[in-house]
Amino acid sequence: MRKTVAFGFVGTVLDYAGRGSQRWSKWRPTLCLCQQESLVIDRLELLHDARSRSLFETLKRDIASVSPETEVVGVEIELHNPWDFEEVYACLHDFARGYAFQADKEDYLIHITTGTHVAQICWFLLAEARYLPARLIQSSPPRKKERPDSPGAVTIIDLDLSRYNAIASRFAEERQQTLDFLKSGIATRNSHFNRMIEQIEKVAIKSRAPILLNGPTGAGKSFLARRIFELKQARHQFSGAFVEVNCATLRGDTAMSTLFGHVKGAFTGARESREGLLRSANGGMLFLDEIGELGADEQAMLLKAIEEKTFYPFGNDRQVSSDFQLIAGTVRDLRQLVAEGKFREDLYARINLWTFTLPGLRQRQEDIEPNLDYEVERHASLTGDSVRFNTEARRAWLAFATSPQATWRGNFRELSASVTRMATFATSGRITLDTVEDEINRLRYNWQESRPPRLRRCWAQRQKTSISSTVCNWNTLSLSAARQSRFLLPDVNCLTFRARVKPASMTRIGYANTWRVLV
Repeated sequence: MRKTVAFGFVGTVLDYAGRGSQRWSKWRPTLCLCQQESLVIDRLELLHDARSRSLFETLKRDIASVSPETEVVGVEIELHNPWDFEEVYACLHDFARGYAFQADKEDYLIHITTGTHVAQICWFLLAEARYLPARLIQSSPPRKKERPDSPGAVTIIDLDLSRYNAIASRFAEERQQTLDFLKSGIATRNSHFNRMIEQIEKVAIKSRAPILLNGPTGAGKSFLARRIFELKQARHQFSGAFVEVNCATLRGDTAMSTLFGHVKGAFTGARESREGLLRSANGGMLFLDEIGELGADEQAMLLKAIEEKTFYPFGNDRQVSSDFQLIAGTVRDLRQLVAEGKFREDLYARINLWTFTLPGLRQRQEDIEPNLDYEVERHASLTGDSVRFNTEARRAWLAFATSPQATWRGNFRELSASVTRMATFATSGRITLDTVEDEINRLRYNWQESRPPRLRRCWAQRQKTSISSTVCNWNTLSLSAARQSRFLLPDVNCLTFRARVKPASMTRIGYANTWRVLV
């Protein structure tokens, strides 16, 4: 049969009631712990110092008279100041590490009613960290309606929160809210992306180490970095600001000055001292996008700043300090840059502790629809104009957006721009099929222009042949025929069309200043 073992302090105030018979009329928490009908304490280990030795002996005799089955063991400790957190914690930590627990045979309780508040806090921390495989127990005096000699009541507190359904549900709900926050409330469906966000959530909350975000342009690296900062700020992990810079814009002396600051007169034109972005990020987060573009000198200084939290501003021989968390973003393969000697291997090793690769939009086709809805709502919140798709228009846009023709080279940035254009051209708050078809043509044109030159020439030749066969009479070419050929786009000059496909005898093509060919 399993035994119940309790630990606690001798209460120099609450457990003291004199030595006469009047002591039985006072509620004493340690004594009453052993008087509970529903709880039998097989062994009670009481911690006390040398000054409380006689009080311990009195308690031991009184417990033997009311609960003879309870073995009382005294543990004498040395505490100079029971209100000193460091001293009390060290004392109880040593006690826990030296105790021979038999968790397979015994159940352990920690009586937290006696002892200073500091002792109670230390008991809690040790139990939560499982240095003490125990539950907490709190005793309380009898109520006014109860008999004066009643032992009162006890409450057992289990720190294993998984045992509490309501608390477990709340934690699960809060975690889901955190994941939704990182995804801006978008109900993403891509399993790989969702798993990655779950990992980022754990890292963001538990770690201050550098994070490296890989991914193509427009995949959301900057956006995700800011969301991580806002999440940690909401958890009171940051007191500073979010500082962002694209390293591709840093060149020469300005790179060193922008990042690390400079003193007055450090170089020509340095009329005033400058703090620098690393110091501006003190207590907060620094996001270095395109970190692979940093020069060798900046890489060396950044490594020192990450590891030692100190660095030298440009032109200064005195170190300054800044404690920040770094998130780095890149579209380049840093491993390849390291192999080519263009990126420091030690810096890469330092920022590569947590690495996440954000997939492009083409790798997340199932997320195009929820992101479309998000961008429509975002446009409404930014402009105050609510827009909606007609059913056919929405179906047509999604069919094209998820087709092999849709390259989405700009990823989510390009998707956002597409929605902005359609919402701007919406009539009476409705995005029609005509608007969607125009947008599809525009996207086709943009992606065609990004083809390699050789492919563009082949594609242009196919278009010329198609246009020639579709429109036989050049002199009577109409605007509708040009649009139906799907090779013309609005808002650009048709000189391109004339130069590339029009015979010398051609006169005018529809509205000459409104359309051009897609080549």
